[in-house]
Amino acid sequence: MKAGFSFFATRRFFPLFGTQFLGAFNDNLLKTAIVVLISFHGLSLAGLPPEQLVNLAAGVFILPFFLFSATAGKLSERYDKAVIARWIKLAEIAIMLLAGAGFFLHSAGLLLSALFLMGAHSAFFGPLKYSVLPQYLKEHELVGGNGLIEMGTFLAILVGQIGGSMLTTGGPLLITATLLATALFGYGASRAMPPARPGAPELKLSFNFLKDSVVLMRDAWRIRDVRCAILGISWFWLMGAVYTTQLPTFTRLHLGGDAGVYTLLLALFSIGIGLGSVVCAKLSQGKLQLGMVLVGSVGMTLFGGDLALSALPHYRGELIGLADFLARAGSWRNMVDVALLGFFGGFFTVPLYTWLQTASPDDFRSQAVAANNIANGFYMVAAAIGSALALKFYDSIAILLLATAALNILATLHLLSAAPVIWRQRLDWLRALRG
Repeated sequence: MKAGFSFFATRRFFPLFGTQFLGAFNDNLLKTAIVVLISFHGLSLAGLPPEQLVNLAAGVFILPFFLFSATAGKLSERYDKAVIARWIKLAEIAIMLLAGAGFFLHSAGLLLSALFLMGAHSAFFGPLKYSVLPQYLKEHELVGGNGLIEMGTFLAILVGQIGGSMLTTGGPLLITATLLATALFGYGASRAMPPARPGAPELKLSFNFLKDSVVLMRDAWRIRDVRCAILGISWFWLMGAVYTTQLPTFTRLHLGGDAGVYTLLLALFSIGIGLGSVVCAKLSQGKLQLGMVLVGSVGMTLFGGDLALSALPHYRGELIGLADFLARAGSWRNMVDVALLGFFGGFFTVPLYTWLQTASPDDFRSQAVAANNIANGFYMVAAAIGSALALKFYDSIAILLLATAALNILATLHLLSAAPVIWRQRLDWLRALRG
């Protein structure tokens, strides 16, 4: 059955899409603004140097995913998901007021507190947004819905990062007004979400975060398809963390580009993922096509590896601006590599998210997504530690990126050994297109 995106503008999808888009935008607007204030405007805390404070900010945002994901999964299982979304968005308005106070007072303590609370906001919304899709959409619409959610998420990240960098120059009033208006629009979008019945209304809640997380991961790991989907998605987030974290320094040290060049490459990567997600959904024709995962993996290895190989030596000389970068012949190879790396990343993730949703029992779907979020967090931390160790021994980001592309081959082989169905379905999507 061929499936388009006709459901996009319906109440079954658009309010969820808008709520998710605006939340991701606000997350990244706030994070980027804080990092810019630390890096360029003297924001400090307890005498920590800027590089350590930036790492602290990153840790403060990701910590809630470890602490609260299990509880978030249970809440989304026990109560109406649309109601929970509205409460989460009301909390976001309060968080933005706290952040506004931090911007006006130039207080790192208040801003980091707001960042922690926004991390908690995202930890609670994450299980909801993916687990509610199978309730809102028909079976043949699910792949398309995941593709659009992925596209919206990465475009929101891109716009939020660019906006967070630009708006800090306009003073605290402008950044606060933007954050607060976005939160208010997000709450308005959540009010339009249709009711979504709970999957397990008798589920008991607990506030023993550590025990809940351990039990949740154990229960998720017992379901083979859920476990395999989580492994694949988490590996993508590890790769994404390596590339996006190292891209600014790679741009400067290996490509010789300034901040404008970095912004262009970040935009190409984010737009690539968005387009890849939508194209993957379109080619899937309304069916879960796990063979697309292999297409995505091959593309990520080829273009991630070529990006590294195209700039192995360190750049010598003054940094060049965007116009000079575009005029340099070899730069187009770099841009195509970055864009297609993102594009095939979309092919890799959309089928895996759809698989996670369809493989999870109705009364466990939110918790399965919560388990995925915890695993994603661990993989991203592993990416940071592994990158730091690699760069300590080999002072070359290009080598790190090349090694990451090569490791993707091993990770994919491991995924295939755990889930042979991916290999068995490797050409199903192509046969469906021909048919």
